[in-house]
Amino acid sequence: VQLVESGGGLVQPGGSLRLSCAASGFTFSNYAMSWYRQAPGKEREFVAAISWGSVNVVYADSVKGRFTISRDNAKKTTYLQINKLTPEDTAVYYCNRGRFINGDYEAQNSWGQGTQVTVSS
Repeated sequence: VQLVESGGGLVQPGGSLRLSCAASGFTFSNYAMSWYRQAPGKEREFVAAISWGSVNVVYADSVKGRFTISRDNAKKTTYLQINKLTPEDTAVYYCNRGRFINGDYEAQNSWGQGTQVTVSS
């Protein structure tokens, strides 16, 4: 299993970024995918998840209305569009493979190396 994140960078408050996660080594369309983030000195936290067919989509309350998760099964890639960024969004963003069980996303122990998002003026 390999997950490679990209698209992070330095952005001003109010700006936008589009993160990508390229997957390989497994049947991508069989799994739900998600994004997590970890800010300096804090625990890794859930951001968003999407089911294999994009029917189930869930977001953390802190990002609802600003972040959009999507996926392209043909390209084996998961995306996270992040808008209206604030300094509180500064973190390393990680891609994860998992499953929805009874409507709840359950992460598996498959992580990428992360991509840094820094929001600063």
